[in-house]
Amino acid sequence: MTSTDLTSTSTDGSADFDFIFGTWQVRNHKLRDATDPECTEWLEFDTTAHAEPILGGLGNVDRVWAKAAGDAAAWEGFTLRQFDPVAQVWRIWWTSTKAVGFLDPPLEGRFVDGAGEFSCDDVIAGRAVKVRFDWTQPTPQTARWAQSFSWHGGANWQLNWVMDFARPAGAIFAPSLWS
Repeated sequence: MTSTDLTSTSTDGSADFDFIFGTWQVRNHKLRDATDPECTEWLEFDTTAHAEPILGGLGNVDRVWAKAAGDAAAWEGFTLRQFDPVAQVWRIWWTSTKAVGFLDPPLEGRFVDGAGEFSCDDVIAGRAVKVRFDWTQPTPQTARWAQSFSWHGGANWQLNWVMDFARPAGAIFAPSLWS
């Protein structure tokens, strides 16, 4: 895989997240209260993220930092992604300083034709919910992650968080050390 070709040369999907390595400036669009299916108020804020490979390239981690702004406190998030070579799927775990001591259940999925879809069942604010992550538009300089919840067993989905990733000025694509 070259820095201009983000189509994985592996057929199993193990290199599908290689585009994420390196540092990013991230523009966030998030519902003020994603746990409330009736919420329609959107917030916008910026974060910085950095991702790197682990486990011989079959996993990666990223950290996300948000500065305090307005009435929102600073926070840090952490993602662990691990590829299962037998099932040929990725599993994604998330935690943050907003929920210290809690690790979200893993979402599971894969990329097909350049788009990644990952999902799981969870309980949020005491209610059963399906959670979906969508990764789209990965290029050397941009990517988009979106989170949606379904409070109705997958019958319909409510978008509640979008992160638009862009490389800081002067940054370059950081391909996997394992490619």
